[in-house]
This record gives sequence, structure tokens and C-alpha cells, in this order.
Amino acid sequence: MAKANAGFFDPEFTKVPDFTQIYAEFSKSFVEYGKLFGNGKLPGFDVDKLIAAQRKNIEALTAANQVAFEGVQTIAKRQVEFARKAAEEMSQAAKDLTSTGTPEDKLARQVALAKEAFETAVANLRELTGIAQKANSQAVDLISKRVVENFDEVTSALAPKTAAKK
Repeated sequence: MAKANAGFFDPEFTKVPDFTQIYAEFSKSFVEYGKLFGNGKLPGFDVDKLIAAQRKNIEALTAANQVAFEGVQTIAKRQVEFARKAAEEMSQAAKDLTSTGTPEDKLARQVALAKEAFETAVANLRELTGIAQKANSQAVDLISKRVVENFDEVTSALAPKTAAKK
């Protein structure tokens, strides 16, 4: 017979679980799992290869992080150079605009300076984007290469040691 829905408050919720049964089931599972390691090693499983693979994974992640960090450093250096150059150009533009000339000439010069500033900003943005894309691409290449190698290493670690038995 189906249990009636108790609504908002389910009295089954308040019952304390039987931890002795849970512990007994856990112990039984743990004993079965422990049988796999009768001699301290999992049969057909080369732990040393897996440890070496993990070491290579960490090395690949470190290399990818280094490439990404170098990309960030390059971007930061270029941004500082762009800011320095922009400050110099603004100083020169201010001098040019305060010099003598007709209002029409000054307006034309302001428009030309604004156009140059915009084109420079777009070129700088493209350069920074290119640097970031290159660094990201190199980092992803390192990681993806390692992932492919990792699959091969895990497969060989899980393979039966038939060659060693011959």
C-alpha cells in the first residue's frame, strides 16, 4: 500500500538513521575493497606510472601558467608604454592647440588629433588582444598535449602486465 503524503511535515524526516546498519554496510564494502590490495598493490595497476603521470600533469600546468603569466606581463609592459606615449602626445597636442591660429584651424587640428588618438587606441587594443590570444593559445596547446599524453599513460598503467610476465 502506498504511503500517504504527510504534506509539509514528514514525520519520517525526524527519525534518526540507524548508524549501526550504515557502519556495517560501510565496513563490508571497505573489506571488499581492501581485498584488492592484498599484497599492497592493486593487481594490473601500476601506481608508479600514475604518480609519474601526475607529476607530468603538474609540470604541464606550471608551464601553462608560466606562459599565461608572461603574456600578462607583456600586456602590462605594453600598456605602460602606451600610456607614456599617450601622455607625451597629449602634451604636444596641448602645445599645438594653444599656439596661434584661427579658430577654424584649431578645430581642424582637434579633429585630426582625435582621429589619430582613436586610430592609435584601436591599433593598441588589437596588439594587446593579439598578445593575449597568443599566450592563451600556447597555454591551451600545452595543456591539451598533456591531456592526450595522460590518456595514453593511464591506459598503459591500467593494461595488464603481460609483457613483464613473458
